[in-house]
Amino acid sequence: MHKSVSRATSATRMSQDGPALSPKGLARGQLGLLAIVIIGISTIAPAYVLTSTLGLTVAEIGVYLPAIFIVGFIPMFLVALAYKELNADVPDSGTTFTWVTKAFGPFIGWMGGWGLLAANIIVLSNLAGVAVDFFYLFLSQVTGNDAIADLTTNTVINIVTCLVFMAAAVWVSCRGIRTTKTVQYILVGFQLFVLGLYTVQAFGRMAAGNASGLAFSWEWFNPFGIESFSAFAAGLSLSIFAFWGWDVCLTVSEEATNGRRTSGLAATTAAAVILAIYLLGSIATIMFAGTGDTGIGLNNPENSENVFTSLAAPIMGPFAILLSLAVLSSCGASLQSTFVSPARTLLAMGYYKALPTKFASVNPRTNSPIYATLFAGVLSASFYVLMRLISENVLNDTIQALGLMICFYYGLTALACVWYFRGTLFTSTRNVLFRFLAPLLGGLGLFVVFLQTAIDSWDPAFGSGSEVLGVGLVFVIGIGILLAGVLVMLIIRARTPEFFKGQTLTEDSSALVIPE
Repeated sequence: MHKSVSRATSATRMSQDGPALSPKGLARGQLGLLAIVIIGISTIAPAYVLTSTLGLTVAEIGVYLPAIFIVGFIPMFLVALAYKELNADVPDSGTTFTWVTKAFGPFIGWMGGWGLLAANIIVLSNLAGVAVDFFYLFLSQVTGNDAIADLTTNTVINIVTCLVFMAAAVWVSCRGIRTTKTVQYILVGFQLFVLGLYTVQAFGRMAAGNASGLAFSWEWFNPFGIESFSAFAAGLSLSIFAFWGWDVCLTVSEEATNGRRTSGLAATTAAAVILAIYLLGSIATIMFAGTGDTGIGLNNPENSENVFTSLAAPIMGPFAILLSLAVLSSCGASLQSTFVSPARTLLAMGYYKALPTKFASVNPRTNSPIYATLFAGVLSASFYVLMRLISENVLNDTIQALGLMICFYYGLTALACVWYFRGTLFTSTRNVLFRFLAPLLGGLGLFVVFLQTAIDSWDPAFGSGSEVLGVGLVFVIGIGILLAGVLVMLIIRARTPEFFKGQTLTEDSSALVIPE
């Protein structure tokens, strides 16, 4: 015998003195369209992405940054349309995990959730690492002591500082989505203001003849100018990473006002805004710095991890410190908002009994999944410490591995959209476009990039050159994490088989079914 918690009853569930609650205990109606777009932009972290990927991407594809950003945007936007369709039908904080389970069954759905969690854990470790770099750079600029910036090379100091940043982000996240929203308005607003100032000053110095970079060329927008498919795939993987994070807009659908519509619209809006930021920022940077391998050139390996470190003073002069603060703000904002997605995915997996039910707990005062948030924090911190000790270039390798994870779970979700709506794909022109063509093309495109990157990353030369038993560390991190997911899934299935037997979430279920 089973009992169902109906959607209508759950949707009107109230806390004693607070807002209406979702079935999982999350507070409804806390976020409007602007707030969700801001959180989406925050998670993507444009200042952090530009400083950490421009050098790496130029090393792969040269001056074709605008082209690769546009090409990377296309499958992401197509996938965002798939997310929008799925969210309109089944708004759920579990997003990929929930939707892929309903489309393809519990085993593939569980792996989709694992891929999402892995991507978040990887990027959280990177965000904290870059935050450490710019924190000490900021202190060195304030004090005029260049030696302070070198403290990041001290492994102990680096790791301890990183853990402090992570702890602060977890603390804010545990205080609830309203606190997150307030913090994000401040940090993202400052970040976008400084990026705008940086872009304007870069163009201004070029116009005044105070730079030795490159003259603008429309050829930069031609993806066919990239020398090989491997270089194209590597650049595209980094570009896809650059757009990653907009799906947090769907993760908060249960906490949004009219989440079925608002969250999907916020995701596509955030992605479009980010594309504009990247195009302006990359063009300004190429024109000012050029692609040389010395000085401020974007191919200088000394600058590849954080290109703004060398560009801040030449472009912004006495205001250079603002750029360091903007990247620090970007990392801090994204570090905090990124915890939203894994925490709520873990919450959903616990809720549907795909993980121990402890993950389904929500604090009744803050309406926040504190246990899931703390778990994500501990896992991210542990991953950073491990990668910092193993890899000579942890930021490079983990960013490359992140591209694999993103292609895997975004592509899987897009294909799930096609299968989930298979009965209505051709009932209207709209459905053909948004439920069939867009998700299919986006999903297949991401899986092509996934396969090509996996093949290329077997070679230790792909990434930093670090290896494990002769295999490139990027491959070990990316594919190894997926294989580890299979092992963990089998262990969970042996201990709590209800979800895997289809007793808690199926294609036809509209609410949790709990065996008595």
